[in-house]
Amino acid sequence: VVCDLTIAAENARFGQTGPKVGSFDGGFGASYLARIVGQKKAREIWYLCDQYDAQEAIDMGLVNKVVPLDKLEETYVEWAKKILKKSPLAIRMLKCAFNAELDGQAGIQELAGNATLLYYLSDEAKEGKNAFLEKREPDFSKFPKFP
Repeated sequence: VVCDLTIAAENARFGQTGPKVGSFDGGFGASYLARIVGQKKAREIWYLCDQYDAQEAIDMGLVNKVVPLDKLEETYVEWAKKILKKSPLAIRMLKCAFNAELDGQAGIQELAGNATLLYYLSDEAKEGKNAFLEKREPDFSKFPKFP
């Protein structure tokens, strides 16, 4: 379930078996699950090792949508096509923004790198570059000032 979006079939089952078989995820998986479903529910999932059906999964925020099994592929293809119609750079920046906190310094660096790329593609950056190459002062007066 460590996905940006999760679509489940009505017959899907979710749960952890880790502690039942002497295993656990003491790192990203446990903390990420807690961010999705909350601390109490994540602890329940890990400590009790119960199974949850698709309706319970959507109720706790573990999945985005539940569909009949015969509509699963059609639904995820439909969602993918919707996303592909959106601005690739905007989706990329949103994904970085969502992940920045979880990815620590690496996530922040990725977000900064993408912001820098976006800036370099702007007319404002081109004015700065051209002014440097033409050995003149840049004219940034035509660009909006944001706080």
